Amino acid sequence: MSDLFDVSQETILITGASQGLGRQFARVLSAHGAAVVLAARQAGKLKSLEEEIRGKGGRAAAVQMDVTDIAGIGKALDAAEAAFGPVSVLINNAGIAIEKLSTEQTEADWDAVINANLKGAYFLATELARRMIARKQEGNIVNIASVLGLGVMKFLSPYTVSKAGIIQATKVMALELAGNNIRVNALAPGYIDTEMNHDFWATPAGEKLTKRIPQRRVGAESDLDGAILLLASKASRYMTGSVVTVDGGFLLN
Repeated sequence: MSDLFDVSQETILITGASQGLGRQFARVLSAHGAAVVLAARQAGKLKSLEEEIRGKGGRAAAVQMDVTDIAGIGKALDAAEAAFGPVSVLINNAGIAIEKLSTEQTEADWDAVINANLKGAYFLATELARRMIARKQEGNIVNIASVLGLGVMKFLSPYTVSKAGIIQATKVMALELAGNNIRVNALAPGYIDTEMNHDFWATPAGEKLTKRIPQRRVGAESDLDGAILLLASKASRYMTGSVVTVDGGFLLN
């Protein structure tokens, strides 16, 4: 069964790889044999991860990529493909959130979130898809969505809109690209404990939110390992347009 989840022949581009989920995805996929291209706006932040993976015998290369710079996406992909050859799997993970009530969100807030989470992800995926089609290459795009693309919480309106949009983008791209042997799926994590939000879970608000999760715990980054391996590997070869939710039952409430 381990062969089913083998990614040793894949070149996987991971955006937002400098921290959090992107970093964890890179570690897991490289540990299972993939050549990983680590992408982030500040490539310098990726060097320690690149060195860590190489130190364990893995294949990793860091590239500068700002998904909000639509005009620069092509050059960034050129740099990514110069490292290990054509990208066969994209983990479209880069994104941000700005926490305010909708009545307090500014146009700048909206633009920052939508440009990173939806517009940038969409145009990176479509540019890579064009390259895959031109090469007649089988491809695999995994968009990182969120349970908040399926449900809602206060204070995160542009984020929820962006993640709902990326779910719809996943479905329409899956439909359009199926004939080109390019699969497009989404992973929708629930609440995950990362270094960015770690302190929050010990606060009264964090404890209250945790109690809303049927499993009564916040997810660990490693709780997504199985799902990302499924979606990145041939194990999901008959899946396209799917949204895989990993949330401890949060959406059941």
